[in-house]
Amino acid sequence: MPRADARASKQPARRRLLSALAWSVALAATASPFAAQAQEAREFPSQHGTVRVETLTTGLEHPWSVEALPDGGIIVSERPGRLRIVRDGKASKPLSGVPKVAERGQGGLLDIALDPGFAENRTLYLTLAAAGGGGYGTAVVRATLAADESGLSDVKELFRMNKFTGKGQHFGSRIAIAPDGSLFFGIGDRGEGDRAQDAHDHAGAILHINADGSIPASNPYRGGTDGLAEIWSKGHRNPQGITFDPKDGTLLTVEHGARGGDEINNPQAGHNYGWPVITYGKDYSGAEIGEGTTKEGFDQPLFYWDPSIAPGALTVYRGKMFPEWDGNILVAALKYQLLARLERDDSGAIGAEERLFDGEFGRIRDVVVAPDGALLMVTDEEDGALLRVSRGATQ
Repeated sequence: MPRADARASKQPARRRLLSALAWSVALAATASPFAAQAQEAREFPSQHGTVRVETLTTGLEHPWSVEALPDGGIIVSERPGRLRIVRDGKASKPLSGVPKVAERGQGGLLDIALDPGFAENRTLYLTLAAAGGGGYGTAVVRATLAADESGLSDVKELFRMNKFTGKGQHFGSRIAIAPDGSLFFGIGDRGEGDRAQDAHDHAGAILHINADGSIPASNPYRGGTDGLAEIWSKGHRNPQGITFDPKDGTLLTVEHGARGGDEINNPQAGHNYGWPVITYGKDYSGAEIGEGTTKEGFDQPLFYWDPSIAPGALTVYRGKMFPEWDGNILVAALKYQLLARLERDDSGAIGAEERLFDGEFGRIRDVVVAPDGALLMVTDEEDGALLRVSRGATQ
């Protein structure tokens, strides 16, 4: 499978020329209700012309997730346990009704996902670290956002992992909503690698539940005794990115390796992705992990990085602003503080990588495609920022 190393940031420029008509159409698409409110705007070169990055707001405390609301607002989670709405470059007061979270290590308030019918039903989903017997673990809740955006109501916990621990790492955990409205989400191994190989443990897994918390009929262990009914796939170290390709419905995840071995996978029902038996990374001490990079019974990643870029999220670009990026995978990175753009061929195989904004904005935690085709990103810092990426003025 393809791999990436430090040299990947110097990929030769390709396919730079677009027709004048395509450029004019794309430039017209950059108009946004947020652009006029930007506090700062900078342009950066890319393989397909310049891209513009605007700082929409700052002062967010370790923002973890961002979603564009249908009416032009933006909702952001902060890891200490707050939700805010950003409009006209200003962040609201924290919303009321947010469930209590356990802010411990990497844990706290994590992902936000909007229900497909959000414009009518105001329903959203959250992942968070919760306290309980034995320590802390990942939970999924459903709630309703008030029409005046003051807070949440009808908060209901849909899922709570079965084994808690006092450790503060590898909670996961983003949500991808399938075409049928069911929820896919990941939970890391919680710092205890062997748990990723136990089919009766939610840790180290991609999970799949219906929007009401029930178990989908397609789950591989539903109705049996070989594994927990919520589990979709196992052998994942710490999946913090998950998405569906809007065009063909392909499920993709990105997960942290140790010292190297970050992976992109296409999780299949009942499959095992190897951690910690096989991996392309080493322990932070430099020691080998597991039994190598391949073993019968374990799936290979679609792509991996060595050294690690510490991926925070991923999305598949299907938007009008950057037509030349159509089908590309975009990955937010924490350690190298960049946005990785990965090209795919017609078969879906991942090829060349371009690295954008390397070290310019801090730890990029999340990236999503807004309705106008721009990107929205947040930086996981004490003074975190909400950023908008659009087409630059020059080719």
